[in-house]
Amino acid sequence: MSKRFYLILFLVLTVAANVLSAQTIGFQLAFPNLTFVNPVDIQSANDGSDRTFVVEQAGRIKVFDNDDSVTSAGDFLDIRTSVLSDDRFGMLGMTFHPNYAENGYFFLHYTAANPQRSVISRFTVSAGDPNIADPGSELVLLEIGQPHKFHNGGQLAFGPQDGYLYIGMGDGGPGSDPSGHGQNRETLLGSFLRINPDSSANGLNYIIPEDNPFIGNAMGYREETYAWGFRNPWRFSFDPVTGWLWSAGNGENLWEEIDLVEKGKNYGWKIMEGNSCFSPSIGCDTSGLALPVWVYGGNPNIRRSVVGGFVYRGSEQPSLAGKYIYGDFLLGDIWALSYDGINPPENTLIANNFPWLSTFGLDEAGELLMADWINGHIYQFVPPTAIDEDMGQVLPATFELDQNYPNPFNPSTNIRFRISEFGFVSLKIYDLSGKLIRGLVNENLTPGSYEMQWDGRNNAGIEMPSGVYFYRLQSGTRSSTRRMLLIR
Repeated sequence: MSKRFYLILFLVLTVAANVLSAQTIGFQLAFPNLTFVNPVDIQSANDGSDRTFVVEQAGRIKVFDNDDSVTSAGDFLDIRTSVLSDDRFGMLGMTFHPNYAENGYFFLHYTAANPQRSVISRFTVSAGDPNIADPGSELVLLEIGQPHKFHNGGQLAFGPQDGYLYIGMGDGGPGSDPSGHGQNRETLLGSFLRINPDSSANGLNYIIPEDNPFIGNAMGYREETYAWGFRNPWRFSFDPVTGWLWSAGNGENLWEEIDLVEKGKNYGWKIMEGNSCFSPSIGCDTSGLALPVWVYGGNPNIRRSVVGGFVYRGSEQPSLAGKYIYGDFLLGDIWALSYDGINPPENTLIANNFPWLSTFGLDEAGELLMADWINGHIYQFVPPTAIDEDMGQVLPATFELDQNYPNPFNPSTNIRFRISEFGFVSLKIYDLSGKLIRGLVNENLTPGSYEMQWDGRNNAGIEMPSGVYFYRLQSGTRSSTRRMLLIR
């Protein structure tokens, strides 16, 4: 073979190794016998009971023991008749009071109708059964008008150092914030809010912390504001070790971002999207704006939707210790971001093919859980010794995708797979950027073994250049991806 062949082979395999070397963490069903309806939040009470609470978007909370053999989940609270829910509205967040074991308080963030609004409320567990909340115990803390059905934020969390309640609010949408809420400090939209729900004053069911940045201002700025300039912070969390507040920010056209949220800072929306000017598109004034820790995207033809997670402080995945774990709803990728506040951040892809990631959660031991919004399953990372050799999910033995042959190949290669259940199956080819190149299978198949051939052309019949490509087999909630090398 020619020197050119070996040079291309070396360069392409080097790129592939850099992209894929960190994909060593699989995921599997955490509770194989349970299914939920559009799960959007996963919480633990941290009261020593080792229970898991799953928030369903329509307005119901399910509770069950944190055990992979559990067969049923009870209704902790059901207020679906009070919740305005669709693909974006609904019950969007839950958190437990730091002293929940003593006072039984937990807090919800949901949308309601007539008028259309976000509601932040406190509820109490029932006196007679720790697995049932009292629906009549609601104390409304805040109601925030919602002009549209987009960008509602939804996350709630208590600060580990100050004990105050933090509330993430989106700009209310639609699209590119036409009302300018992100930069308007006279509204609670497009902001992080901070309140103390343990006391009340001035006709409010909470008090405003004395060190909030706009306390006592004369400009009409909302004193509940902690930071502002956000489009839609979809999931935020505190690192209990550093106290840092990590947030994922959904972008508009090009960029998704990860922020470290600090008191009194402006995070730029809609002056900026990520690190780039948005309005105006060039020459924007970025003075005084807080920039993201990390951004990704940049291709307007690839849709993305970032989902914030947690800094990992568990014990089962030592390679993730101290890293911020987050993912993307549309891409199905999960990353680990390393950042110490001094050195440049390092971002590593650790898993892919996740089906419709809507949220992360933690069990009482600090181990990560992840929700599939469409299929209603809860997943967990697999212990390192149980990881399958392929790049993504740990799969049942009855769902198999073989390495293509020959590999490297020119001009064509064969792909074998096996399924044991009747159902809809897709087999697709992607390039390194994640762009769909060719669909080989897209139909219902009966159980059996199959072999497909790819001739190195895209869906338009055009020959693809030399490089690394991926082929992904999907059936229901199961998927598997492998890589192959085309040499021209």
